[in-house]
Amino acid sequence: MEFLRTPDDRFEGLSGYPFAPHYVDVPAADRDALRMHYVDEGPREGRVLLLLHGEPTWSYLYRTMIPELVAAGFRTIAPDLIGFGRSDKPVHRSDYTYARHVAWLAALIEMLDLREMVLVCQDWGGLLGLRLLAEHEDRFAGAVVANTGLPTGDEPQREAFLRWREASQNMKSFSASFVLERTCTPSLAPDVVAGYDAPFPDESYVAGAREFPMLVPTRPDDPASDANRAAWNVLERFEKPMLCAFSDGDPITRGGERVFLRRVPGARAVAPVTIAGASHFLQEDRPAEFATAIVAFVREHIERS
Repeated sequence: MEFLRTPDDRFEGLSGYPFAPHYVDVPAADRDALRMHYVDEGPREGRVLLLLHGEPTWSYLYRTMIPELVAAGFRTIAPDLIGFGRSDKPVHRSDYTYARHVAWLAALIEMLDLREMVLVCQDWGGLLGLRLLAEHEDRFAGAVVANTGLPTGDEPQREAFLRWREASQNMKSFSASFVLERTCTPSLAPDVVAGYDAPFPDESYVAGAREFPMLVPTRPDDPASDANRAAWNVLERFEKPMLCAFSDGDPITRGGERVFLRRVPGARAVAPVTIAGASHFLQEDRPAEFATAIVAFVREHIERS
């Protein structure tokens, strides 16, 4: 599998991102290995929070939340999905599949032997993380789902998503910071723009970011549909605590918590939280509010159980 590795100097001195890099090698299709990066902060004995990002971000999205979560006593692990951040980036779009993304993350949690985790997921972090939760349920103590879903293609996607998918394919030059700037409630400072663009020196690095929107199941016979339906079968019996923390200003996922509250027993047992004044990337728009909701949830519903 042909891949690129973003030069380390692209990540030097990024604003608000002082975290030491950590890496594991995950299997590639041709028995070679890809290097996956992850942030690992906080006490080793602390409850693990697995923070999963989505499209087109990386662990930088959680940079202002990680110190707050660590201060609360948690060990925070924030991987960069393959194709993003400091992780390796296959150059051919055909190398990216939904199933491979799930397998790469599964390899990470197995190599680190993470147990009794709390999943924190948003955007594609949810499409992948909820599959992990269903397929490795014994490794998780609960979950926080935010601005995400687990589509099977049996229901039509919202028009806002379809517009985004088309735009993602028609951009002459794919820019992660442009996507964030068009989406986030406050405008991004220049140093934050540099942070989101750091993983992608040029167009040759963005195959994964280009392909992600096309991997969302939009028809019942999508290659990922059956596996996602199987995951829903598990989630519909999932009684561990699940916090729905959706924002009120996301045109793609607003109101998506209703699906989880209807279908997942563990979600019905926890009062949902609305992150007010945030759009799609609530980690960027309202990081303190989101972090506070996570800490309160874990302390009340998981640590006391």
